[in-house]
Amino acid sequence: MTRDDERRARANEAPIVGGLPDAPGIRVAMLLTPGLGVHLRGLADELLVHDYPGATIDRVDRELIATAVSAANDCFFCMDSHGAHAAAVMQATGRLNAMPAIEILKDEADDGLDAKLAALVRIARIVRRAPRELTVEDVEAATAAGASDGDVQLAVLIAAGFSMYNRMVDGLRAGTAPSIEAYAGRAAEIAAHGYS
Repeated sequence: MTRDDERRARANEAPIVGGLPDAPGIRVAMLLTPGLGVHLRGLADELLVHDYPGATIDRVDRELIATAVSAANDCFFCMDSHGAHAAAVMQATGRLNAMPAIEILKDEADDGLDAKLAALVRIARIVRRAPRELTVEDVEAATAAGASDGDVQLAVLIAAGFSMYNRMVDGLRAGTAPSIEAYAGRAAEIAAHGYS
């Protein structure tokens, strides 16, 4: 089954948990209680938008790491929405040369990524799969590629945070769009204003 076939199949799935709000993806969890919405949006802003002490990676790189983690977790809503968010931030900041990275990361590859981003994506993928398998050598490889301590910290935090978001979406079988174009409008808003 191709990724597009799988996306369309998932778009036709019904939630398996009763009493959920009629909303797509992570918005289901955000609408369960007012506090969840505030905290889940706030966490996304802290991980992907706001300045982080000592970090050198920008919003594009952060969204790409979130896309990579979501793809590795097979969460189509998060993979596609954060891919769209990355594209919108690229357009807003003029970093269009990074656009091919979205599909590369959805394919769980790292071909063509710059060395620093590839090393951070590797760290994030390890943490999302088995955090105790992260080694000093993995961190040293990222540092040698130009990553700061803050960048490595963010890669770990994004991997952990998005694994949680992915499990909320897929555990509730929250709705996902049948095509990636559905995320473009919201992505432009997030590029301009963040998640909160």
